[in-house]
Amino acid sequence: MIELETRELEYFLAVADELHFGRAAVRLSIAQPALSKAIQRIESRLGVPLLIRSSRHVELTPAGEVLQEHGRHALNAVSAAVRRTRRAGDTRAHLRLVLKPGGDAGLLSAILAEYAHQHDAGRVDILFSGPADRSDFLRDGRADVGLLFVPLDDLDGLAHETLHTDDRVVIVPSGHRLAGHASVRMADLEGETLPRWKGVPGGGGTGPEVTDVVQLLHMITVSRMIGVLPRSLVEPLPPGLVCIPVADAPPSRLVLAWNEQDRRPTVASFVSAALRLRPEAQSGPDGPASVLEGA
Repeated sequence: MIELETRELEYFLAVADELHFGRAAVRLSIAQPALSKAIQRIESRLGVPLLIRSSRHVELTPAGEVLQEHGRHALNAVSAAVRRTRRAGDTRAHLRLVLKPGGDAGLLSAILAEYAHQHDAGRVDILFSGPADRSDFLRDGRADVGLLFVPLDDLDGLAHETLHTDDRVVIVPSGHRLAGHASVRMADLEGETLPRWKGVPGGGGTGPEVTDVVQLLHMITVSRMIGVLPRSLVEPLPPGLVCIPVADAPPSRLVLAWNEQDRRPTVASFVSAALRLRPEAQSGPDGPASVLEGA
């Protein structure tokens, strides 16, 4: 028996996010008394208090914190199911590819051209993401395929194939103490200021927050920080900057990823086209067709 409806979850999550019934009611476009009664009905049905209320303060109980976390996942799953169902029934639906700006290692044009040769090829819409949410685009159905970087992106729940392997480099101003080195090790970077990436848990460094590579390179140019990135993300390098291989940094892989539950022929066709461009064309039991068919 389903004890909560999606609308009720939406009501609760709005209150949990705002911790204020008035603001939550405005966000939901309903009257505040109706929202209060809806939350009371949810608590009565579940048999546990979800909120601690006072005239000036609203606070989540431990049970409320659990429902906030799992309820958000549940709503995201329902939304993804609706989007995928509609797209599965729409033969004219476009394929949506998500990537970070410049995050294709120079392969995107060739992949699109190869896919265009497929008999079932359709239009491909390009979506640009933030620093760390490409995986979310694929999991919640906003995108069908994506170009992700490993180990920077989380591949949990995603099928993937490696398209390109990059060494990692440190980018420094031309006058930096490391600029003349043929290579460096991670220990050589101790004491340096590294960026905090917006949207990345922990941020990565202690320096100013950046949202993309363009911002990072600008901050390096004015000597506010240095950065460590896959080489393909910084080529060609702007004047005044130097990139140096980091000998002991693990390589970065550019992967084509898609939701592991997505078996649509259009996705399989796009993946197959991309894999044909790899230096070593895959075949056999681990090739793209068997991966997509769940063999």
